Amino acid sequence: MTRGGKLSFDKCIATPMFMPRLSKVARILGPRGLMPNPKLGSVTNDVSGAVKAAKSGRVDFKIDKTAIVHVGLGKVNFSDENLRENIGAFVHALLLAKPVGLKKTSKYVGYVKKFTLSSTMGPGFSVTIPSLSAAADHYNDNKVQAS
Repeated sequence: MTRGGKLSFDKCIATPMFMPRLSKVARILGPRGLMPNPKLGSVTNDVSGAVKAAKSGRVDFKIDKTAIVHVGLGKVNFSDENLRENIGAFVHALLLAKPVGLKKTSKYVGYVKKFTLSSTMGPGFSVTIPSLSAAADHYNDNKVQAS
């Protein structure tokens, strides 16, 4: 499993029956965010579906204590179009996760206050809410055309 302190896999998917056996390595997987979680779909009886979703590029995002959502949207070698598509897909998924009781005049008001893109250790760059909306709309249009 490890070679010199590095893990040789990116995602751990398990069946509910196998979860007790993973308790032996939970101290290693947990801090790295690799421990299977039913909320994220990595503990399932449909392992083949979960593997297909993971291979197709499914990205899980989490919220921290201060209501900041952290997610990896791309890499340095991605094209501008790929980054735009990833941002649109993320914003679309974020809006789908919006709580039902939160209703305002706009789909973003009261839910997304600020959006900043940054590299892992670099400075952040603010993104305007209208440009986020345009990216999400572009993603939705492409998704509808592909269907």
